[in-house]
Amino acid sequence: MKDRYLKIFRKLKMHSEGCLIPFVVLGDPNFDISLNIICNIIENGADAIEVGIPFSDPLADGPIIQNANLRAISSKVTVLKCFNMIKYIRKKYPNIPIGLLTYSNLVFANGINNFYKKCYLCGLDSILIVDLPIEECTPFYKSSKKNDVSQIFICPPDINDKFLKKIVEISKSYIYLLSRPGVTGIDNNNSFNIKGICNKIKKFSSIPLVQGFGIHSSKQIKKILKLKIDGIVCGSIIVKQIEKYLNNENKIIKKINNLIVKFKNSTRKNYKIL
Repeated sequence: MKDRYLKIFRKLKMHSEGCLIPFVVLGDPNFDISLNIICNIIENGADAIEVGIPFSDPLADGPIIQNANLRAISSKVTVLKCFNMIKYIRKKYPNIPIGLLTYSNLVFANGINNFYKKCYLCGLDSILIVDLPIEECTPFYKSSKKNDVSQIFICPPDINDKFLKKIVEISKSYIYLLSRPGVTGIDNNNSFNIKGICNKIKKFSSIPLVQGFGIHSSKQIKKILKLKIDGIVCGSIIVKQIEKYLNNENKIIKKINNLIVKFKNSTRKNYKIL
C-alpha cells in the first residue's frame, strides 16, 4: 500500500507540482457530512488525505481542531465507525494515499498490533502518532512493518543529529516537518527556519518532505515549495469552514471546495497568484 505515496510523489515531481494533503477529523460535524466533505476534498484536487480519529485530549492540536474532535465525539463517532468510514473511502478512491493522524492512547487502548491490523484491513497507507517520541517508537514501528502501514514521524527543525538519523533510516513514505513550535492553527507566528533542516536531510536521503502546522494561504504554500519541500498538510483552515458554517452543509462544501482548488493551484510551479 505504501506504493500509493511513491506513485503520487513521483507523478507530481514529473509535473513540477507539490503534494496537497488536506486534514479533517473523521465524523466532524457528523458521520454523513464528514464523509461528504472528504469525498469533495478528494474530487476537487487533493493528492492525498490525512484524517484524524476523534480524541478527547488532542494535545498537539489548537482550538479549531480540538473543537472538531469534540463535535465528532458528540455525534457518537467511534473508532470502529472511523475505520468503517476509511474502508468506504478506500473502496471509492482506490489510488489516493490515505494517512491517519492519531494519539498513542487510542492505539494502546485497542492493542498496538490489533490497531495496526485494522489500519491495514481498512486500506490506510500511513499512520502518524503525534505524541509518540522517536525514543519510544519500537513496538509501534514493528507493528507498522508487520501490517504494511507506513509509520510517519514528525521532525522538528531543531532535532539533534542522532534522532534525525534514526527518523531518516526508518521513514518510508515521507517525513513530516513542523512549521513552528506549539499546536496546530492558522497563525504563522514563530515559524521555524525550515531551510536548514531540509538541506541537511536532502544531503543523505531522497525521502519526500511534507510540511505542516499553520499553513493557511497560497503565498505560504508557494514559499514552502520553493524550498524543495515535496508537499504540505493543511488542516485548521479547512476545519474552520466547518465550524463557521456549522448549520449549512452546502456552504461548508462550497467553501472547502474553493480552498482545495485554490491550494492545489498554488502547488503548481507555473501558477501565479493574482
